[in-house]
Amino acid sequence: MSRRMLITGGAGFIGSNAALYFTRRGWDVRILDNFSRLGSEENARTLSQEVRVEVRRGDVRRLEDLKAAVSDCVPDVVLHLAAQVAVTTSVDDPRTDFEINALGTFNALEVVRRYSPHARFLYASTNKVYGGLEGHDVELFEGRYRLVGKPAGIAEDEPLDFHSPYGCSKGAADQYVHDYGRIYGLRTCVLRQSCIYGTRQYGIEDQGWIAWFTIAALLGRDVTIYGDGRQVRDALWIDDLLDLYARCLESDGTPAIFNAGGGPEHSVSVLDVLAMLEQQLGHGIGRRFADWRPGDQRVFVTDNGKAGRELAWKPAVAVGPGLGRLVRWTKDHMNEIGRFHRADARSSDGSQKAV
Repeated sequence: MSRRMLITGGAGFIGSNAALYFTRRGWDVRILDNFSRLGSEENARTLSQEVRVEVRRGDVRRLEDLKAAVSDCVPDVVLHLAAQVAVTTSVDDPRTDFEINALGTFNALEVVRRYSPHARFLYASTNKVYGGLEGHDVELFEGRYRLVGKPAGIAEDEPLDFHSPYGCSKGAADQYVHDYGRIYGLRTCVLRQSCIYGTRQYGIEDQGWIAWFTIAALLGRDVTIYGDGRQVRDALWIDDLLDLYARCLESDGTPAIFNAGGGPEHSVSVLDVLAMLEQQLGHGIGRRFADWRPGDQRVFVTDNGKAGRELAWKPAVAVGPGLGRLVRWTKDHMNEIGRFHRADARSSDGSQKAV
């Protein structure tokens, strides 16, 4: 009998990649999505052409949608990816952000507790639960910012500091998931994810900045950089993240929290990524600079040591080769990407904004 998996947000960037990954490894996969995100309809269509998956339309804000999705298949794993993912959107509409991220996760936990309590519950959290890292000193070194005294990056013992409605909603969900493991005995795992990039990613201004840069460059548009471009993030290729998911499922099910990012070896500045793209594309990318946005971190680099020790996991794909794969995929899908972005991805001044 095949193992059953439910992926909420399964038509999104990470969700569609996860559905493909686990279906090809023998899982019976069902995805639940409300198809509100750019590219989700296209992802579901192409996914169904590649593998056999069951696609359901539903919304995690509606308890009955989750109940129907879980109760009639009783999954062995729930991969909870459905989310509102943009900080700026959360500031503009904090109620919707709360309802999707906090209430939606609570609904998922309650349905699993009642109808499939044996299931593994994996939750995609965010490094934003650590806040702006104001307690750490930052210095400029060789053209990039770095945290003083933190060469390995930020570990799971960093104090939580929810900042912005998005940080609060994802942070509340993060803690609910972990506590449902402790209080109700659910087999939960929280993944505090950093900068994930890869194929099937229809990047927009507020999230998916590496994909957003790639799309803008191929459309021949300028990008707007908030700050000076020396801010640093650690980039994690999608396949490395899915490998971590699989390793979590192979563990004993004790409630756990893991950071999930590229780590120091795969850290890049905004200007680094632009330079890599220019080299791969063979032409320059126009850019404008704007003021720093409130709450923007100069640096976030993940310490993956815990996942390495407990799960023998380590990111394998370097940023250069990963970016090359992303460029090739984006070129191959420019017809649909261009159609999506021509209507709604142009800012008032005609530039493309990112980071």
